[in-house]
Amino acid sequence: MKTRHRKKLPTIWLMTDERVGQEALLAAAQRLPKGGAGIVLRHYRTPKAERRALFDRLAAIARRRRLTLMLGGTAAQAAAWGADGWHGRDGRAIMRPLLHSAPVHGARELRMAARGKADFIFLSPLFPTRSHPGAPALGRLRFAALARRADMDVIALGGVRAMHWPMLRGMGASGWAAIDGLSIARR
Repeated sequence: MKTRHRKKLPTIWLMTDERVGQEALLAAAQRLPKGGAGIVLRHYRTPKAERRALFDRLAAIARRRRLTLMLGGTAAQAAAWGADGWHGRDGRAIMRPLLHSAPVHGARELRMAARGKADFIFLSPLFPTRSHPGAPALGRLRFAALARRADMDVIALGGVRAMHWPMLRGMGASGWAAIDGLSIARR
């Protein structure tokens, strides 16, 4: 991570998805470890007013629990909404230093993330996932090869659960992210 950020990068990330109901999503955010996790609000297809209302609810939880809150979209929108950073391919600099994460699914996108000066990437999908049925997974070997080439922190995403964390560290990941792995309550 770039030195402009004093905050330690969280190792656990909740990725939002429209498939998960808002109450389940908010409950998942409440369960994240205090001070050691982050949330990436995507919800790209949600109407702007509803998306902003969800962001505000997540922001309240993030403040109380000392979580990092990223907004999927542009740097300007993240700054305007008061997010800790933005998730996407927009590499434009803004006045206020924000974290920047980028989605990466292969070598080409890894180069794009580096050119866009991303602080960290979400490398996916490591394993098959319900959010992208039928999409080819990177698998362990390809994931590890891409992670070794990254000059920024790598967060593993795609079919990942907490039990995978020891293996992920050995593959070059500095954290892990999930949708279902964090939003579906385990009994």
